[in-house]
Amino acid sequence: MDPNVENTLIAVCKAGASNKVFQFNDAMKSYRINKARIFPRLVCYGESFHQFTLSRNADKTARLIAPYAEAHVSIRDLAYLGETQPLYDVRY
Repeated sequence: MDPNVENTLIAVCKAGASNKVFQFNDAMKSYRINKARIFPRLVCYGESFHQFTLSRNADKTARLIAPYAEAHVSIRDLAYLGETQPLYDVRY
């Protein structure tokens, strides 16, 4: 991994564990972090980022990233003409 990327992700993990919303938002803006792309995949000390913040009692930060914590995609067949439309869930 590129050292700059690694240092950026370490800074994000530290900001998330701090439970200081201003510090966390400042890190997100300064490193230009896309929350929807990073938070479902980011792992800090072997835990997902959301679980990492919860285990560090950073409830304010955990509340901010909760919508991004788990990726969930729903696919509906719009061309299906039957009574019930099947719903396919894809989780990654």
